[in-house]
Amino acid sequence: MHQENKDIPHVPVLLTQVLSYLAPGKGDAYLDLTAGYGGHAAAILERTKNYADSVLVDRDQSAIKHLEERFNGQGLSIWHTDFLSASQKLAQKGQRFDCILADLGVSSPHLNQASRGFSIQQDGPLDMRMDQTQSLNASSIVNDYDKRELEVLIRQYGEEPKAGQIASLIVRNRPIKTTKQLAAIISKAWPAHSKLHPATRTFQAIRIAVNDELELIRKSLPIWINDLLKPEGRLVVISFHSLEDRLVKQAFQDAGGERYDATLKLLTKRPITGEITEVVYNPRARSAKLRAAAKIKI
Repeated sequence: MHQENKDIPHVPVLLTQVLSYLAPGKGDAYLDLTAGYGGHAAAILERTKNYADSVLVDRDQSAIKHLEERFNGQGLSIWHTDFLSASQKLAQKGQRFDCILADLGVSSPHLNQASRGFSIQQDGPLDMRMDQTQSLNASSIVNDYDKRELEVLIRQYGEEPKAGQIASLIVRNRPIKTTKQLAAIISKAWPAHSKLHPATRTFQAIRIAVNDELELIRKSLPIWINDLLKPEGRLVVISFHSLEDRLVKQAFQDAGGERYDATLKLLTKRPITGEITEVVYNPRARSAKLRAAAKIKI
């Protein structure tokens, strides 16, 4: 079995549930569309033993480097690209998989490294790029978008009730250089706030926009369901906020249900969440929602 790298502070979320719903068996072909640092992949590949027909995908260069070191010599295909591009290429090649996993959102190393610019708690540059080779970053959005564009983005992607006020504060305080500076400016819109940091929803909105997260999910789901899943293959998607979960729920419902033309059997009637014991040692599990489905054999 591959040993965990102790230098990577990342615990795979909902691992027990992922293994239960994916039900990987010996010889299964596995596709991990957001492989990160390989926590889910290691556990699944330990069961399938099928490295040759499996593919790990991630858009983050740091994650790719770690995956290549972790699975060195195993014959795995490891792709540095976003999951939509990977899905389209795999579909064009006619590849099919028994187990597909997409663990959406930001990984712990993203949040723990101040230099990546994802964290509200640590001061870093306004970056937030999952793929550091792309040009658009958080600074471009914060400092270049006009007030109306910012307001729409923050309301739509952050579901932030004070989007207009926050957009005005950002525009008035430009140029903004760091995450701490941005968080302090946003906080002025919420002088008395609860346990949720007042900048959380706005940071989420900017991150989604930088990485085009919702559009990638929307376009990818039909490919996973229709093109990449083998008959009786299992698909598990883990989301971390309502906008993601809504897309997954809708796609599953569109392809599943009690209809004669259904192509999916829904394995989860409602999203599966983390046990209280997991949330204690892995805070990322607190907002995780897992949905699973299986391809109907026709």
